[in-house]
Amino acid sequence: MTRSASGRSRTSPAKRPRRRERANTARTQPAMHARPGRAVIVRARFAVALCAGLWALYMTTVAVTLARGEALTSVWHLLGTILFLASVTVLTFSACMYLLARAGALPRFENHRRARRADIDTFSAENPVRVLALVPSYAEDPALVRMSLWSAALQEVPHLRVVLLLDDPPASSDPAVTERLDATRALAVEIAEALHPVRTAARAVIDDIVWHPDAVVDVARVADVYDRATAWLRRMAASEPAATNVERFFVERVLRSLADDLDASAAALREAGEDPGYALDKRRALQLLRRVSSIFSVETDVFERKRYASLSHEATKAMNLNAYLGLVGGRHRLRVAGAAATESLRSPEERYEIVEVPECDLVLTLDADSQLLPEYALRLIHQLHQPGNERVAVIQTPYSAYRGTQTRIERLAGATTDLQHIVHQGLTAFSATFWVGANAIIRRAALEDLRRSTVEDGIEVVRFIQGVTVIEDTESSIDIVDHGWSLWNYPERLSYSTTPSDFGSLVIQRRRWANGGLLVLPRLHALAFQRRASGHPLTLIERMLRANYLGSIAWVTVGLLVLMTVLPLDGELVSAVLLLIALPYFIEMARDLRYLGYRRIDVIGIYGLNLLLVAVNLAGTMASIAQALSGGTSAFARTPKVDTRTPAGALYVLAPLAIGAGSALVGVRAASEGAWPAAAFAALTALCIGGAVVRLIGVRSAISDIWNGWLEWIWVDAPVPTREPQGEHARQPWRRVLEDGVLEPTGALR
Repeated sequence: MTRSASGRSRTSPAKRPRRRERANTARTQPAMHARPGRAVIVRARFAVALCAGLWALYMTTVAVTLARGEALTSVWHLLGTILFLASVTVLTFSACMYLLARAGALPRFENHRRARRADIDTFSAENPVRVLALVPSYAEDPALVRMSLWSAALQEVPHLRVVLLLDDPPASSDPAVTERLDATRALAVEIAEALHPVRTAARAVIDDIVWHPDAVVDVARVADVYDRATAWLRRMAASEPAATNVERFFVERVLRSLADDLDASAAALREAGEDPGYALDKRRALQLLRRVSSIFSVETDVFERKRYASLSHEATKAMNLNAYLGLVGGRHRLRVAGAAATESLRSPEERYEIVEVPECDLVLTLDADSQLLPEYALRLIHQLHQPGNERVAVIQTPYSAYRGTQTRIERLAGATTDLQHIVHQGLTAFSATFWVGANAIIRRAALEDLRRSTVEDGIEVVRFIQGVTVIEDTESSIDIVDHGWSLWNYPERLSYSTTPSDFGSLVIQRRRWANGGLLVLPRLHALAFQRRASGHPLTLIERMLRANYLGSIAWVTVGLLVLMTVLPLDGELVSAVLLLIALPYFIEMARDLRYLGYRRIDVIGIYGLNLLLVAVNLAGTMASIAQALSGGTSAFARTPKVDTRTPAGALYVLAPLAIGAGSALVGVRAASEGAWPAAAFAALTALCIGGAVVRLIGVRSAISDIWNGWLEWIWVDAPVPTREPQGEHARQPWRRVLEDGVLEPTGALR
């Protein structure tokens, strides 16, 4: 049976539910973390020791029980017991690493103090660094790209160049795609033109002060510049749409927040001007004016690497960044893609374009679905240039989730993102930082250390970010450390990124995250061996935290499956002590959720969400193993950002249903045999996963995805006859023979 692709029901996705979650996530998160008290820090450290101590107690009691009984007489029982205990061990290890990371993060939040604004202004005046902001984009909604570009353009950096790396094919036969591309390309011009009036006003006052050094600075005139900038930002904020949580964030936290900041400075200037004993120093006046000038001064551009045959067209974000980074600081003659097919119609000069890219000191990378608070670059650059940070290659703020989410699954997935923000801050406390690719500021000198050039299909390909795995940021972190550099997380919330709002989109994102960590683990081992040989070994805590970050998704997933599979063999392995091992982990996570503005009870929802993703994480793990065996590369799966629900694969819906049903059966059996701890564990698992399916996926959506999976299994796509291209792109038979040679038919590998 055949059915055309256009008739498949999965191409008609249902509308995503738009019921707003009424939770604490509607509140605005401050940039600064609340300072934890000493008692909270002591409790965090005690939780690590308690979790490890309970594991040691459990293993001791199990060893004594097995030695006294007859459990070792059966080979299968012995293997099941070993697998069960190994799973408990790896799960406890990951729990302890989470507790250890948060124990390292809390003192950083307590000790962090923001640099004074005057000190930062002085630094900026004395150190005019050149910043190149790169925003890679592929098939993104122009509205999302626009907000990301604006958040980058409004950074308070004196010499800022923002470039949109548009990675879509340059031309399309689909009018809707062409319209989207044209709208995206126009964003750079829109931003530059919109900022011009305020920039001109600020520079006029600056020039007047510079050219009249003997004149007294008029405080009111400086305040007027701030008033004009404030009014401009508020007019823009009033004209922006605010229908989604991302749009509201842009209006409130980017535009109005910056406007309020400038307004406060203007009010302070006017108040100071009324003091007869106050005179505004020219140096300080220039600093204040240059702040406004920096905010409204930016050079914008759009670059499309797929327009050029001289650059790699490898379909990854890493190569999109690499292609442009390889051009920085030079003037290049690039061949236009497709020129070979029309060389008889064009002159040799027309087949090439000259592309000149200015040099820079720092590179700011920002995903097209992320936004930065206005002071992001200012504060991170200032921190990067503090004494002792000379070898810091990457500084970042691990992104947080937007508040005011639309769906339950988006809120809980966002909660896991915010929990990871704490974990990443803790990794820095133990020198185990990983690059989080949604945003970062990178030293140009460090990138040059990572430069590698190869020749592929006759084209020189320059790579700074290797991109062997689909988690290129994590992979590059090991390269950075291997070259003697370090990474650092700034302990504030200054960056935000979108969270998938339905299960289908979340499956794509989390499967990509689960794919690649195992491939990087051997490189971590090699790095540890190399550092030991050089006399600068990695600390044990750093190795454990890095190993857990890379491999925990794999072994936690397998560990959970083993626990639920081996549990029916012997309920005696599940004792009260075993259940207590997880108690510090869940209690402290619940405390973190409350600290982040969520509800403590959300810890149960997160447990259910993790059970939903067991099959997803397993698929990512298997993809890593397959890539390791084949030596190839994995395809990069982009997370959809659309208004319609993204269907999930039927297996990803059936897997949690099977786990829930199996847990329920195990619970009934354990209860009938009087193994109450095992029954409690199985019942909790069944209830959590059942509630997750109903509340996070939705019954109707689950049925729809299973039905679509059934249709995909039955129906196959009707073959579409291929035709030779027509017109100027046609390949004549004689040209194919002369250029490609005579091709013999090949048989299929069976």
